[in-house]
Amino acid sequence: RLFAHWEAVASTHRVSLPRDMAGPIAQMARHRHAREPVPYVSLSQHGKCEEAAYEERRYPAGKWACVTMGEPMYEQSISLSFMKLMRYICKENSVGCHLGMTVPVLNEIHLTKEGTELEREVLTAYYLPGAFQQNPPVPMDPEIHITERASLRVVTRVFYGITTEETILREINLFWELLGPTEAVLRGTYIVASYENPSIPQRRNEIWFICQ
Repeated sequence: RLFAHWEAVASTHRVSLPRDMAGPIAQMARHRHAREPVPYVSLSQHGKCEEAAYEERRYPAGKWACVTMGEPMYEQSISLSFMKLMRYICKENSVGCHLGMTVPVLNEIHLTKEGTELEREVLTAYYLPGAFQQNPPVPMDPEIHITERASLRVVTRVFYGITTEETILREINLFWELLGPTEAVLRGTYIVASYENPSIPQRRNEIWFICQ
């Protein structure tokens, strides 16, 4: 039943779920309440109508497992990348055990020069839990790369629901309207941070603008 459920979820992202994902799915389900947050420091919060409209944060340097995909649709790329990362997290690593889940999972995107659509290549990144930061387990999948990512300062804004090219572009435009003209953040490269699994319709996401 669990596999059938995730098969249905995968079909909404226009990908098929291989049978060898049954084991990682069962393991993720068993450990679903144990999720380690990626560490960060909150630098400032900017409110609007007594609500935090956006927040500035600093994330320390750290080791991430990364996969890059360039499928026709954004949801296809992140789904296929995360399947690879799930296998790595669950068993297909040099220590042969479940590593533990961290949140959020990051999806780094780039806009075309016109800024009207996403470039096809999406990098999906999973932060190694604290216990494995000094000595990351080696992935069995050659398409997964362990990368030391530099310290990152970002301005973030929460949004809820599905993440498609359309919804992401809308959130980027809304955030620019909120920030107004500024040279403090990059244009063209953004990060979509995902906190919950894709079976949750109103799942929490964030759009990150990267500070210069």
